[in-house]
Amino acid sequence: MVNTGDLRLFASTIPAVASPFLSYLNDLYEKHKSLKKGVVANYIPELALAKPEWFGICIVTTDGQVFEVGDCDQLFTIQSISKPFVYGLALEDRLPKEVNKKVSVEPTGDAFNEIVLDKKTNRPYNPMINAGAIATTDLIKGKGATERLKRLLEMFRRYTGREHNINVPVFLSEKATGNRNRAMAYLMLNFGIVSDRIEETLDLYFQQCSILVNTRDLAMMAATLANGGINPITKERAIDERYVQDVISVMLTCGMYDYSGEWTYRVGIPAKSGVGGGITAVVPGKLGIGTFSPPLDAKGNSVRGMKVCENLSQDFGLHLFNFAKPKYILKDWIGDTREAKETR
Repeated sequence: MVNTGDLRLFASTIPAVASPFLSYLNDLYEKHKSLKKGVVANYIPELALAKPEWFGICIVTTDGQVFEVGDCDQLFTIQSISKPFVYGLALEDRLPKEVNKKVSVEPTGDAFNEIVLDKKTNRPYNPMINAGAIATTDLIKGKGATERLKRLLEMFRRYTGREHNINVPVFLSEKATGNRNRAMAYLMLNFGIVSDRIEETLDLYFQQCSILVNTRDLAMMAATLANGGINPITKERAIDERYVQDVISVMLTCGMYDYSGEWTYRVGIPAKSGVGGGITAVVPGKLGIGTFSPPLDAKGNSVRGMKVCENLSQDFGLHLFNFAKPKYILKDWIGDTREAKETR
């Protein structure tokens, strides 16, 4: 039996096939697929199995058009890309006032897995680093481990429009090598930042990082945020519109590890990367970007993915603070019959 969501997705790709924007993405794919820089993550043994040649680019517009090239069906674990979305669920569950007591929103120049808290408040600096993500995961409501996990999976289903599974070998691998995260959790327990259900929360954190997604999912998640929290294909609300601003603001300032400042300066698109090789990026009111390529730079960001986002931002003037005339006008490139026009 054909899934209704699959039919909607198929219908949405029909105009995209004829659009010149797809040709642009194909050129972008060809331009960067030969890049040999970066190293596949291996600090979690299962991640080292990823093939460095995997590469996918997907764009989903807020009106539901889907453009994709490369390995967009290849599954991989979401890793740190889960963090802003779980932060959004924590805001819904506990309201911002309570969440802000447990985790700040300040950028940090430290590595994502640094064992460090704010010296004045004892809070993690932001929800995009591991300590902050563990704190927000701890805030997710549920009577026990099973119910809390179901709520997380249901939340991701609303964003992507499909059901998700957990990569059990990756989860077990993360759990077996997660002593640094345990140290963070127990340090926060000492200061009253997290509850005493440490192992349950850590398991939930490792499981959320081990959720299987593909490039299309990442683009759909970003497009849902770009669309005010409503999935552009299924039309289902994934997050209360009041908290979309909070989520994408933290993505802009903290989402690319300790490259976030440079990213905001050069690309200017709220984004979150993960050591599995994915990047999800939000262009508010317009579109969502999803990229996947396992080789990472020294800070943990996908090398090819960053190049793709940088090119899209520069060519179409997608930087949030751009006032200059872009090389290309986005509305002239996305459509079923319109021809691409280069501005002079």
